[in-house]
Amino acid sequence: MNFTLRQLRLFEAVARNASYTRAAEEMHLTQPAVSTQVKQLEEDVGMALFEHMGRKIFLTEAGREMYQFSRSIAQKFDDISMVLDEMKGVKYGALNISVTSTAKYFAPYLLAEFCRQHAGITVNMDVANRATLLRQLGDNLPDMAIMGTPPSGLDLEADSFMSNPLVVIAPPSHPLAQAGRISLQRLLQEHFIVREQGSGTRNAIERFMEQRGLSMMTTMEMSRNEAIKHAVMAGLGLGMVSIHTLELELALGRLAILDVEGFPIVKDWYLVHRTGKRFSGAAAAFKDFVLQESSRFIKIPQAEVDA
Repeated sequence: MNFTLRQLRLFEAVARNASYTRAAEEMHLTQPAVSTQVKQLEEDVGMALFEHMGRKIFLTEAGREMYQFSRSIAQKFDDISMVLDEMKGVKYGALNISVTSTAKYFAPYLLAEFCRQHAGITVNMDVANRATLLRQLGDNLPDMAIMGTPPSGLDLEADSFMSNPLVVIAPPSHPLAQAGRISLQRLLQEHFIVREQGSGTRNAIERFMEQRGLSMMTTMEMSRNEAIKHAVMAGLGLGMVSIHTLELELALGRLAILDVEGFPIVKDWYLVHRTGKRFSGAAAAFKDFVLQESSRFIKIPQAEVDA
């Protein structure tokens, strides 16, 4: 057999994502290039590694063995990279982080300053929903992740570094936009557009309502904050989102934050990684940077919000 490390990495990405397309996006290649390399790997080992059923792919028995082997090899190369990075200090190296779809609004500001301070470090940032991010952490893929409150019961270490106020939004023309303190009973006469089940924002809002024995009328669920904001602007209902998602809309006067009893719901942002994770010099430097300096580079969007 004469397969290469590159072929193993591409195969591992396809197997983990169960998709040639997603693997190609992750590896910054075209889908045909990934398919060609995996096909060459199958020819080199003399066995099929995937079976195709309709538009889905599944690992064969040989593929499952190869997947475990490729994961082991990839981990060993990551380990030696960490050792060499540590020997070189933090002038060079690579950092892989994952952030939730809400954290993407402020994470680039953190990364911009971090990269200015550590120009030789290459940063890869993946944006994912909460469920996908937790799977990534379970597979030990990112160095660390930025997310809301992590679930208990997982082998994770989490450090809070910044507040995450959740607010109620409406079009500026909505009757409640100019109202004073709005009671929850009055608010819940409205219809709401909310994030999907399992999202951190949705979980926090549901806990808030359940603690008060309340429920809200949901018009629709959406998996993206941008979609919720546009739906609210279109008059389809009110929304509840992190204030970090609203910088542009508040500046342009496209959305208003309502003055509601019990709001904002103030949660925290966390830097999360696997317990016992061995950090490269780059990852250790990023963790220190976020925990010590993040408040200097992330500002809460301007709005009249009182806790």
